Amino acid sequence: MVAADEIDAGEAFYQRIHDQMPEAMSRYVAANPLPDGRTSYQFIADQVPDALNVLDLGCGDGSLLAILARNGATGLAGIDLSEGQLASARRRSELVDAELRLGRAQELPFADNAFDTVVSHMAVMLMAQVEQVFTEAARVLKPAGRLAISVGMKPVPGSGLALFQEVGRPIFAASQQRGTMPTLGDRRARTRQGLNELATAAGFQPISWTEIMPGADATPEQIWASAVESYYDITLVEAQQLREFRDEFLGRASVLADAGLLRRGERMAIATTRRA
Repeated sequence: MVAADEIDAGEAFYQRIHDQMPEAMSRYVAANPLPDGRTSYQFIADQVPDALNVLDLGCGDGSLLAILARNGATGLAGIDLSEGQLASARRRSELVDAELRLGRAQELPFADNAFDTVVSHMAVMLMAQVEQVFTEAARVLKPAGRLAISVGMKPVPGSGLALFQEVGRPIFAASQQRGTMPTLGDRRARTRQGLNELATAAGFQPISWTEIMPGADATPEQIWASAVESYYDITLVEAQQLREFRDEFLGRASVLADAGLLRRGERMAIATTRRA
């Protein structure tokens, strides 16, 4: 485990949750493909089709690295705060020779110019000291090396996930007031302008930006189930509150579904660039 005095409160929270649920993200991604059938992992991999030496920042259980291995990458490395997730990654046959390290993306244990590609799936936006993350990514990339990351965006207004956030907002705010839910990451890493400023300041070219919408239309129950597994805040909601939250969400979402107005509404962005 990365020592508590080496990470901030948000990273410590992330570490604890993912040690408890090491494969939650990969289940969520598999259950919510894009309209063309690809997962968001596959979409990122398709942005770097000729990747050979790849580092995954916040590699989780190794799902993205495994896809890149099947696509022909031979030098594979990953770093993550969660030993539970890394243990899952090490069990993958595609990653038997991968260098999977416990640690922080802000202090990469890899040499300068070691990789032609750096990727990250829904992780950079949760990292503290994000300027240093981009500086380190540029350092370990070869000249003209590629960076491809995904970040979450606000859901489509009026959608099922927007309703989930609306109903949950006072509940999640109470967790913040009690001091039980730390701030995760840096808001700049969730927007095109913010990511572009971070990337170019670290020596990357201006980013390209593609928005995608994982997950087909779903029932209120399916939207609830997937949101509960993917929202960190939900882990701090007490059982009675969770039941009340669920009842209110399903009641309001069912009205939309009966009127044919319910959409899932998740949005994600893929930002790509090259080291200058």
